Amino acid sequence: MEYYILVPIFIVIIYGLFLLDKNKKLNTIMIGLAIIAITLIAFFVLLKYLTISENLVTLLVADTLVVFCLLRLYHKITFIFLFLFIFSMGLLLFLSYEFQETSIYISFLISTIFLLAENNQILMKKSYEDIATEYQNKILDKQVKEVQNIYLTMRSWRHDYHNHLQKLKAHIMMDQIKEANEYLNELEIDLDSVNQLVESGNVNLDAILNSKLSLAIKNNVEIKYKAKVPEKLTISDIDLCVLIGNLIDNAVEACEKIKDKSPKFVRLYIGVFKQQLYISVANSTNEIIRKLDDEYITTKRGNHGHGLKRINNVVDKYSGFINRQNEPKVFVSEVLLPL
Repeated sequence: MEYYILVPIFIVIIYGLFLLDKNKKLNTIMIGLAIIAITLIAFFVLLKYLTISENLVTLLVADTLVVFCLLRLYHKITFIFLFLFIFSMGLLLFLSYEFQETSIYISFLISTIFLLAENNQILMKKSYEDIATEYQNKILDKQVKEVQNIYLTMRSWRHDYHNHLQKLKAHIMMDQIKEANEYLNELEIDLDSVNQLVESGNVNLDAILNSKLSLAIKNNVEIKYKAKVPEKLTISDIDLCVLIGNLIDNAVEACEKIKDKSPKFVRLYIGVFKQQLYISVANSTNEIIRKLDDEYITTKRGNHGHGLKRINNVVDKYSGFINRQNEPKVFVSEVLLPL
């Protein structure tokens, strides 16, 4: 009867390894074999000092805590929740020693608490990410519409260019120099409201780039760019805005942090490479970044790190590739997305 406690032990280990494999954070097979091997060794060692029930429940608590802590290495958890979980495990272990006849039921309760705690963390994380993503998508959707409106205004002005010339010629032929100057001043004001820089072949990309690069130039950042892509892209407008917007925003932000007389520049290249959308953004920086793993990006970079995480999410969504390099005073991001 006492060996029924092996059931919740197997449940905890198998479920924990399933989550580790799902997140692709650790070598699941090696971790699983190590836990099983250590558990077997501990079982025969403790058998000299504890009863079968106490031995198995102790191993269940130990395995539960080990698997739980492994999962928490990559999913941050509050100290209060961690304390309550460890306290619950300790309390259940104590009760199993005091009331050995109920150790079977207590062991199943331990595995149940583990499953509830882990699922609660997953649901909370998913809920938070869904809310954050929905909110950010609303903002980005609004931004896309704004820059598209700017771009359409610019195209409308270019379309009317011939009519403007005809009107100016008429004023000049009628010797209406004052009226011609006034009309030119109006056109100049209208043109200054929209600064067309990029014509990549894709309307949405042009809208995003012209909006972002114009602002960077106003902030005294030297811009060099080249963009040529197909008219239609597989990436959605929202994701394109997230990706390009964050890449350029992060590059400009790094330039703005340079306080000395070092050059401030952003180099942008977007094109097609081997049936993939290739994006390269290089910028000057005064930061020395030696660590670019997920934990560093998401927890130690503030708003900049949040932007890096959003970039990663888009790249992962389209099964793309991203490479970041930090050279002396230059930071480079390269992205490849399937077309």
